[in-house]
Amino acid sequence: MRASNTRPLGTEGTRWQGFPAAEGITNPPIDDLLDVVDSKYRLVIMAAKRARQINAYYAQLGEGLLEYVGPLVETRVQEKPLSISLREIRQHLLTATDIAES
Repeated sequence: MRASNTRPLGTEGTRWQGFPAAEGITNPPIDDLLDVVDSKYRLVIMAAKRARQINAYYAQLGEGLLEYVGPLVETRVQEKPLSISLREIRQHLLTATDIAES
């Protein structure tokens, strides 16, 4: 039986046992990102591709290879590559160019 004043595990947006709630991808706000990128589809593609590059960069650090560029913004402890890429997009550090269709 569970006491009435406890919250179930996985409750989002709340403080649990003294730990602050995770920000998730609400920071930066989606509306701010859509001011930078012209469509939500382009935003998803840009953020996912850049997050894969950041992840590959961290994986290569131990091997001494530097094929990919590391994060372009100051990172926080245990910050996910997707959050890093979204902050890079918000600060206009990444651009997308259209390629000609064949």
